Amino acid sequence: MEKIKIGDIVGRKSYNKDILFRVKNIIQTANSKIAILIGIIERVEADSVLDDLEKMTQERINKDLNHIQLKVENKIDKLNLISKNKEKYLVTGKILHLDGDKKYSEKSYRYYKKIGLNAIVKNIPEYKQPKVVYNLLNIYNPDILVITGHDGMIKNSSRYNDLYNYRNSKYFIETVKEARKYDKETSKKLVIFAGACQSYYEALICAGANFASSPGRILIDFIDPLIVAEKVAVTERYKYITIDDIENELRDGKKGINGIGANGKMYRMIK
Repeated sequence: MEKIKIGDIVGRKSYNKDILFRVKNIIQTANSKIAILIGIIERVEADSVLDDLEKMTQERINKDLNHIQLKVENKIDKLNLISKNKEKYLVTGKILHLDGDKKYSEKSYRYYKKIGLNAIVKNIPEYKQPKVVYNLLNIYNPDILVITGHDGMIKNSSRYNDLYNYRNSKYFIETVKEARKYDKETSKKLVIFAGACQSYYEALICAGANFASSPGRILIDFIDPLIVAEKVAVTERYKYITIDDIENELRDGKKGINGIGANGKMYRMIK
């Protein structure tokens, strides 16, 4: 068997290699070596014994990456067409996006830039997000906040209401709470998306998120949080957005993302 190392792209044999993961870390336990895994398309974090992992071929990697890239390009083409027909005096909402995954941060920045949105993207590990979000909100004063990265439920767990059964939901929840402290002080009426794969949806909404993942405790695409942010950014302020306006653009609709909704953040600049 080929030796698995940090940075390799692998699949789990026990799951028929259905998801591609990057090996984030390898931990030596008393009985075996455990790999910490992060999805390269889905925003999921998992772990596995090394013996259950198989390094993926470049052909398989390219196939999966090309599929998501095609989805992104189609979305960009659609939005660029809308942008060309938009009045030049309309200003879209400003986005601050905190992402625990460096590669996703880079992809997200390119996506926002290509479709012409005003977005700041910061690669902040999930556990640091609650500590930095307040200062970043003061610095950038956004209309929309995206709090995401990787998450996942502990293997074989069905206790959906136990916060400790989630890998990173506690950090996302605390980050939402810190953002709402800022919001209360500034009366900004910030629109917040929070969560990643299998995140504790109900707790995120209770903490103050407008939209969150994942009601069905399922995986979400890396692009799903961006779609929510984009929709809010390009919708005029007098229009209220619900998940019904977004679900058809998300991979799994309301099972992956839901929420209480929000007003759009686009406004007309005075001539």
